[in-house]
Parts: sequence; C-alpha cells; structure tokens
Amino acid sequence: MSDAAQPDDVTLPPVRSADLPPLADLQDVARVVSVPMRVRFRATETREVLLLRGPAGWGEFGPFPEYDDAEAAAWLAAGIEAAWTGYPAPVRDRIPVNATVPAVGADRVPEVLAGFGPVGTVKIKVAERGQSLDDDVARVAAVRTALPDADLRVDANAGWSHEAAVEALTALGPVHLQYAEQPVDGIDGLARLREALRERGVDTPIAADESVRRADDPLRVARARAADLIVVKAAPLGGVRRALAVVAAAGLPAVVSSALDTSVGIRGGVALAAALPDLPYACGLGTVALMADDVVTDSLRPVDGYLDVCDVVPDPDRLDALAASPERERWWRDRLARVYAVLAARV
Repeated sequence: MSDAAQPDDVTLPPVRSADLPPLADLQDVARVVSVPMRVRFRATETREVLLLRGPAGWGEFGPFPEYDDAEAAAWLAAGIEAAWTGYPAPVRDRIPVNATVPAVGADRVPEVLAGFGPVGTVKIKVAERGQSLDDDVARVAAVRTALPDADLRVDANAGWSHEAAVEALTALGPVHLQYAEQPVDGIDGLARLREALRERGVDTPIAADESVRRADDPLRVARARAADLIVVKAAPLGGVRRALAVVAAAGLPAVVSSALDTSVGIRGGVALAAALPDLPYACGLGTVALMADDVVTDSLRPVDGYLDVCDVVPDPDRLDALAASPERERWWRDRLARVYAVLAARV
C-alpha cells in the first residue's frame, strides 16, 4: 500500500430531490422478475430483482432479501440513477472481466469455466459454510490446472476467522494469488491479518469488499492500511457517481464487481468501470454466465475476456417469461415503497 497521505474526509454527491421521481412513477414502470441460476451462488438458486424503466433507460433494484430497508436504499438510488439520470461519460470502450467460480466441487470447475469462454483472470469463492480448507485448495488447484497461465484471486466474503485465514492463505501462497478478497470481517480484522501474513512472508495482497459498503469505510480502510486495493459495486454504494467518489476518496486501486445482477444491473458496473480514471485489474462483471436465463436477448457476457460498453434494453417477451409470482411481485412492490421512504428521508 502506498505511504502517500490519505484525504481527510469523503465528499460524496448528494441525493437531490430533483433526482428522486415520485414513488407512483416508480411503481408504474416497475417489473419484478425471477431468474433461475445455472449454479448455486451465494446460497441463491433463483435471483429476484425489480427493474425500473425511466427517461434515461433501465435500472435495477436488487438488494438481497436479507438486507434491511436502510441498506437497500443505496441500491434504489443506483437504480434510479441508471433509469432517470443516466451514466457518466466513459473513458474506455471495453472492460476486462474475470470468470467467477462458485464454491462448487473441484470436479465441476471445468463446467463452470466453460460458461465464460476465454478469460485471463478467475475469482474463486472460498470459505463456504460447511466446507473445509481442503475443499478450497482442491477448487483452486482445479482452476489452476484448467487455466495454467490465468491470474487467480479468491473471495472469502469474510467467512474465515483470523486463524483460518492465516492458515488458508499460507497454504495457497504457492499459487501466487493476485489477491484475497475480504478474507476476514471488518477493517481491523483485515489490518491484523495483513500484518500477520507479512510476518509469515506471505505477500498475497488483500482486497476489501464488504468493508467498503458504507460511504466512510474506504477512508478507514486506507488509514488503517487494512488493504492493498478495494472492490466496489455500483448498487451497494448508491450508484456510479457515488462509487466514483468512494474510489477517489480511498486513494487505492479499485476492482469493479457485480452483485449477481441481470444484464441491466451489470450495465451499471460496466458504466462504473468505464468511467474510472485507472482500471488496473480485470472486473467481476461476468456473473450473468452463472444465470440460466436473462431479461435481455443478448446478455452482457464477456467475449475473449472483455465486455463492450453498450446499453441494454430488456426484451418484453423475456420480462413476461421471467415474471415473478403474484405473491413475490407484491413483496417487492411493498419493499420498494418502504425503501423509497428511507431514501426520500435522506434527500
């Protein structure tokens, strides 16, 4: 991590009343879809999201069901930005993308990788509840066997204790990981782990993901020297413009990732990656490949390891075919109303 001085505070673009359309307008254009997964990912077998169509295009509101309304408000702000404001101008026209391997058995790794096509970087999920370090090592080894020259990174989603993380990353040291994403919980936990690994001679870089969800967290990550880079997602940070401000405030290299989105949500991640001044790492924006269907005819899937910067428009037939059940439709519309109230209170 650089020893350069870090900024003293974080200035984020405000949520303005002019950017917040009436709730009735959102309800009028909302479409709730239920998309089956090709492989189980993040304990999810069917992905539900609410899509919004506005004057600037389409946006996605898809916080996971367990997220409370306060946390979900940032996701709604991101969806509204996409549909009513649009995205900032890009500085590049294509985005390097990594493949993502869920916590599957090692024998399923070739099947998962086949869905991504040629890639130069792979993110591998580890620390799955109910699995062992041997399972993780076998999965990583299977990816290395399939792609001997690829850059490999692991993502624990804060699933390891300090001791388990030290043991695991020491065991995976010979693989020469590009980085380990959120191996333990919390900023203090990351800082302690990073120091312990260096004392052991393990030079695997540490990336902060979950620790960057709150607007002031990137600054804390940098000050605590808790990570070498940050992973940012447009939706949990409140949209592309707020995510750009977060990256600038953190002063660390950034990787753009998705939140298991349809192609509409992936478009927001592409817009963020396209607008960053620097993009040193491949981005985690290829997760549509983990879905068995999509809301568009031509999904945003990487070709030769890249995604083009382009707009997406859902296909009406796909929206009808993937429409959620009436019960789930009501659940999402009720949630939209509650979360809108939270967001409106912040204006």
